[in-house]
Amino acid sequence: MTEKAQVQAEVDRLVASHTLHGSESLCKLLRYLGKQAAEHPGVPVKEYQIATEVFGRPADFDPQLDSMVRVQAGRLRSKLAEYYNAEGAHDALVIEIPKGSYAIAVHERPGVAAPLNGEFPRGLSPSKRGSSESASKTNGAIRALSIALIAAVAAIGWLLWTRRAPAVSSASISATAGVPAPIETFWKGFVRGPEEPWVIFSNAQFVGRPDKGMRYYDAAKDGKTPILDHYTGVGEVLAIHNLDVVFGGLHQSLRVKRGSLFSLDDAKNNDLIFIGSPVENLTLLDIPSTREFTFRRKQDGARAGNMEIVNQHPDAGEAATYMASPSNVPMTEDYAVVALVKAINPEHCELILAGTTTIGTQAAVEYVTRDNYLHDLLTRMNVDRPEELKPFEAVIEVKVAKGVPVESSLVVVRILK
Repeated sequence: MTEKAQVQAEVDRLVASHTLHGSESLCKLLRYLGKQAAEHPGVPVKEYQIATEVFGRPADFDPQLDSMVRVQAGRLRSKLAEYYNAEGAHDALVIEIPKGSYAIAVHERPGVAAPLNGEFPRGLSPSKRGSSESASKTNGAIRALSIALIAAVAAIGWLLWTRRAPAVSSASISATAGVPAPIETFWKGFVRGPEEPWVIFSNAQFVGRPDKGMRYYDAAKDGKTPILDHYTGVGEVLAIHNLDVVFGGLHQSLRVKRGSLFSLDDAKNNDLIFIGSPVENLTLLDIPSTREFTFRRKQDGARAGNMEIVNQHPDAGEAATYMASPSNVPMTEDYAVVALVKAINPEHCELILAGTTTIGTQAAVEYVTRDNYLHDLLTRMNVDRPEELKPFEAVIEVKVAKGVPVESSLVVVRILK
């Protein structure tokens, strides 16, 4: 068997394995890397190349802003290690993706004989196939004993694993994995599938230059002035950090992209987390968003230009609008929306976390990543288990000191029908 055929056979074996079953995106990546290794040996595979040719990202894909390829490659490395430590423990050939590279490496496993014409039984060296009947029986006994030993070790390992690091499941993991129950209850829907959710952070359209001053782009007077759309607020940056910490505790990764690079194709088959209001996270203008609490910029009066949250159907005692402290005084208060709504594909969902300022946005993410805040929210909605969590929209009030959100409280919540 040629080297190219051997690589293809091993890739086919991996794709058909139990370990990679159901991981369509990882299988797609592995097939592509196998094909590149066979057809272009020694040629490095670029991150941009994988993003555009494997995952269909647009031509303006920027790997510095979108970690999708690195995340998928990391997941594939983990799956390969899992496979070769379990069901592929006796494979003669091993496929690896060395860190710092996207080109696969193939090598023979020490102590395991190479296949004869690529077809000797897995776990049996060719030198033993021509032995006598007694040797064959001895080998069979050894293999049976080895299988029993492996099964025993695996059983012990499984018991230890389930005690030490259980996967997120319908059972609460708060007592064993250190994840508070409100965190698991709220976020379980986002860690249920093989694909990581997308986190889309806002990057508003500006004109001007950082060294001479920038302002929001105004289509009415800026015309064809070059737009800067690669800036975001400090609240968005800290928000992504908070989400990463929580998802790490839930044994799940995130994919991150700035709003101007996000496409509707990305929205069709993924769970989405939007950071920032529709005024700055412009993608929210094209997909399902909030209905009960919406954002708008005031057009007149002393607060013209400031952002406000509009309560579309205020109940008795509720305010019609919510605004941060005036922009000409130190900020002491902001408001933010926390909303869970159905996505374009109703099998997926969107979480919208947005303040009227970047500080409010930071507070919105902190609200859903701290168990004490989530406990209040879930209690208000009478939610005890993940399956009881329904789409909702809520407004929180944020107390601010020296540019930092210090306390948040739930103002109003609507459970959507």
